[in-house]
Amino acid sequence: MDETSVNLRAYFDRMPDDKMLKYSPSMTDEQMMEWDGNFKDDGDFMILCSERDVDVVEYREVLEECIRYRDRVRPQVKPAG
Repeated sequence: MDETSVNLRAYFDRMPDDKMLKYSPSMTDEQMMEWDGNFKDDGDFMILCSERDVDVVEYREVLEECIRYRDRVRPQVKPAG
């Protein structure tokens, strides 16, 4: 795992749960890029301190991995209401 991979995962760790829950794998690439709002005109994700570009394929893979993780732990960390 390189610096870019770590930074991408850190980006998703900071993403609010309510925003992440609005993501759908059925979104087109364009819809997903608009949903996130941090993609460059060339279609790569804009991330600071990166050694390489992150394309939509990698972005989706890591995002969906993070969603699966949150789905597993959400019941354990969600505050009692």
